[in-house]
Amino acid sequence: MTDEKRAAIIGVVTASDRASAGVYEDESGPAIEAYLRAALTTPFRIERRIIPDGLESVRDTLIDLADAVGCDLIVTTGGTGPSPRDLTPEATLAACPRELPGFGERMRQVSLAQTPTAILSRQLAAHRGKCLVINLPGKPRAIELCLDAVMPAVPYCLDLIGAAYIETDPALVKSFRPKAK
Repeated sequence: MTDEKRAAIIGVVTASDRASAGVYEDESGPAIEAYLRAALTTPFRIERRIIPDGLESVRDTLIDLADAVGCDLIVTTGGTGPSPRDLTPEATLAACPRELPGFGERMRQVSLAQTPTAILSRQLAAHRGKCLVINLPGKPRAIELCLDAVMPAVPYCLDLIGAAYIETDPALVKSFRPKAK
C-alpha cells in the first residue's frame, strides 16, 4: 500500500567525475530538481548528491538513499552512455534487482525521435523495495524529454511498490492511475 500521509523523499543524483571534482558546475541535477518542483503538487523534499562515475560510487549512493535516507524515488543523471566509466545502469541493477524495462524503452523511443545518437543511451529504471530509481541522460534538454515521457507512470508505480503518494500538475504532466472497480 502506498503511504499517503507523509511527504515523499526524492533523491537526485548526478554521476559525473568532472562535476564531483568541481571541474564544471552541475546543470543536470538542478534541471531534475526544477522539473520536479514544477510537475509535482504534493509535498516532497529533495536529497541531492554529486558523485563520481563508477559502479561502487553509484551503487553505494543508491543503497544509502533508499535504505538509510528512505527515498521513495531516486532520479539519476549521467553515466548512461557507452564510455568505460559510464556504469550507472550496472550500479542501479546492483542496488535494485527488479528492473522495469518499459521506462528505458520509452525514454529511448522519445529520444530517438530527436537524435540518432540516443541509440547509445542505456537509461533504465528499477526498484529497491519501496524506492523507484530512474536513470536519465546527462543533458538538461534530454532530462526534460525523458521525464515528460515516463512521469505519467511514476505516481502509480510508487503506489504499487508502497512508496509515498505523489500527484502531478495535470497541466504539465498528466499522471495515470487506473480507476478502482
